[in-house]
Amino acid sequence: MKFLLTSSGIKNTSIHNALVDLLGKPIAESSALCIPTAVYPFSVGPSMAYRFISGLGPNPLTELGWKSLGVLELTALPSIKRENWVAPVEEADALLVMGGDVMYLCRWMQESGLADLLPSLRETVYVGVSAGTMVTAPIFGETYDDPNKPFVIDKGLGLVDFALLPHVDHKDHPESSTANVERMARVPRQPFFPHWPWNFQGDPCDPRAEARQSQPVAAPYR
Repeated sequence: MKFLLTSSGIKNTSIHNALVDLLGKPIAESSALCIPTAVYPFSVGPSMAYRFISGLGPNPLTELGWKSLGVLELTALPSIKRENWVAPVEEADALLVMGGDVMYLCRWMQESGLADLLPSLRETVYVGVSAGTMVTAPIFGETYDDPNKPFVIDKGLGLVDFALLPHVDHKDHPESSTANVERMARVPRQPFFPHWPWNFQGDPCDPRAEARQSQPVAAPYR
């Protein structure tokens, strides 16, 4: 699987170019499925999900001009035939994973069965935003916007071999201050990065895999 892990979506030319590079073709020739599940625990979750799917939200993903675009709702997958959702997932060029509640997203990634399928999708591009990025790590930390609370540390999906904390030093995310990044970095046993967008291609367990950081041409979140 290929990974483009962002704080807030396709916000600048550098990240846009990284997406096209990972797809191996123009976005206009590529298909995508968007996953809004992580926003539902919030009081504004339904409207946030609508804005994300419609391309009206603050985190550009669905409005990029995809050849085809569908919705993959993780909470629905256990109630339908597996073959009915596995086929479109396998056919998609990209999975667009919205941010929100990372613990809720991690739970439904696992309960839906998608987490088990992801490692087999060798050519699919996983594009994460915020919690959609954090969930890919072996471990993640969350304070739910209270910088004075201890991090809630939990296991992620382990799709990549490093942990991330998005929105570093952003004024609307005091929980993601540099001080908190340093504090959390002392907890995991994985490499830990204050979050610039990262793209990763290959199997994290394969020494031949290639990982590189996108050029930091913009702030981590804006």
